[in-house]
Amino acid sequence: MKATIREMTPAEYPLLEEFLYQAIFQQDSEHVIPRAEIKNPELNVYIKDFGRLPDDHCLCAEVDKQVVGAVWVRILDGFGSVDQKTPEFAISLLPEFRGQGIGTELMKAMLAQLKQAGYTQTSLAVQKDNYALEMYEKLGFEIVAEDEEEYIMVCQLN
Repeated sequence: MKATIREMTPAEYPLLEEFLYQAIFQQDSEHVIPRAEIKNPELNVYIKDFGRLPDDHCLCAEVDKQVVGAVWVRILDGFGSVDQKTPEFAISLLPEFRGQGIGTELMKAMLAQLKQAGYTQTSLAVQKDNYALEMYEKLGFEIVAEDEEEYIMVCQLN
């Protein structure tokens, strides 16, 4: 499926609430994490007042005039933070658009944008059993730290 990758407009930033929820790795489809979870401060920091900070960047994927995915970065104290100069990734697609290469295209576009903007690296956190781990590795992310559930990964942009 062909998606158009483009800048997300500020008017579309409210969609990040849905994409933040979709970014939560649901390990157990029988016991889904409630949507209210994105209101918790440790998650909400990824979208709160998005677009107001100089290091906020967001791209989206559009299919048939519908935004079906988003990748956004900001410098924050999040799950995958490594320092105060490294933007942290968040990415998600609506479930019916996963597994079609759209996420890879979003990631590649954001990596290129960050490199062009002069960032030297970027980071993310991923649960160890998340199917996206392989995609991140193929795109150049390397594991730099871990706990029992997650990896912190960094991609050098030089």
